[in-house]
Amino acid sequence: MTAETPDPVYLVTLEITDPTHAGAHAPGHAAWIDRGVEDGVFLLVGSVPGRGGAILARRTSEATLSARVHQDPFVAHGVATPTITEIVPSRIHPELAAAVGR
Repeated sequence: MTAETPDPVYLVTLEITDPTHAGAHAPGHAAWIDRGVEDGVFLLVGSVPGRGGAILARRTSEATLSARVHQDPFVAHGVATPTITEIVPSRIHPELAAAVGR
């Protein structure tokens, strides 16, 4: 990565659209999150109260991330609808810089 072309970071939001089936797919969803963290792609994962969840992803392309997101059991089974937003960093706090590879 260079100062001219910083690596993008992605914000993935998962909006729960079918909460009645979330419980059945929660173990698979948790395992999917664990894989993303272990692979070093998911930097931060958390809940968005009343809506679903969010993930800060890095070290991937948007196409590869989209394929990964569509493997999430919540997405694959229609429990959640994903949105992927690319963020091209322009200012980064020093404590976060190393985490995003800057």
